[in-house]
Amino acid sequence: MREILCFQPLYQERVWGGQALAAVFERKLPAEKSIGESWEIVDRSEAQSVVRGGVHAGVKLRNLIKKHAAAIMGPEWPVEKSFPILVKWLDCRERLSLQVHPPAALAKQLNGEAKTENWYIADTAPGAQLIVGLKKGVTRAAFEKAIIEQRVEDCVHTFKVAEGDSILVHSGQVHAIDAGNLILEIQQNSDTTFRVYDWAREGLDGKPRQLHVHESLQCIQWDDFEPTPVRGAPTSAVIAECDEFRIRRLVLGPGEKVNFAGKEQPRILSVVSGSLKIGQVTLGRGDNALLPYAGEFNAVADEFGIILVTENFA
Repeated sequence: MREILCFQPLYQERVWGGQALAAVFERKLPAEKSIGESWEIVDRSEAQSVVRGGVHAGVKLRNLIKKHAAAIMGPEWPVEKSFPILVKWLDCRERLSLQVHPPAALAKQLNGEAKTENWYIADTAPGAQLIVGLKKGVTRAAFEKAIIEQRVEDCVHTFKVAEGDSILVHSGQVHAIDAGNLILEIQQNSDTTFRVYDWAREGLDGKPRQLHVHESLQCIQWDDFEPTPVRGAPTSAVIAECDEFRIRRLVLGPGEKVNFAGKEQPRILSVVSGSLKIGQVTLGRGDNALLPYAGEFNAVADEFGIILVTENFA
């Protein structure tokens, strides 16, 4: 397995979505639909990435790992174990619900999966914000009262963001993405979300969306006050590190080269600006690719760009 793996995106309609993926990445989206998510790399029973191009074109990621687990993931990887990372683009034209993902200690009890995720801001409208964590001093009792009185916004930590900023959101952190953000979300392979508050919004069917207040209150980390984002900078650096993964930001000038050694570990490359050439394959802005364990890959930047490297999968 010595070629990079690119996949066909899986587009998801969301009440808060739009058409920014077409405008920014020149993609062809389903017409007249609010596309909120593009699942770029996923290995789940209900959603499977399919290889785009190359000798494995048309093969599902699950089947590819079953057949080539050692070459893709490394010699110790169990054949039946799913790919552990889910990569998404989020087009947030409107604010998302205020939500929380269950911590690992509670996930099974609540019939869900833990989900730690990282948000990288690839594009944003002036004044756009994120909501992560609680304001200093907010207690569970105060938060529950605010839900009843419909003033939850008074309890959560809101901050402005700009292109290039990022923040790691752990399971148990209450959070929401504000309107006007185009975000690359790199997360644990999970699709469990508990909505605690939805700003009195209606869903695509015209009815209020389901809330999960009871579950959310069990999951929220009540001592998580005002976390800070990693601000964008024109330098290479580790921007996220947790038990589940690590993300490095590579800032590359035109013609600059980078080597990814073989037989170390699998990696995900995400091009958030510029373009990158690996062999005969060019990855442009918005592209995500999997570098299998067995291959050695030499990349060269066609222009100034920023590449995210996700590694150390758990």
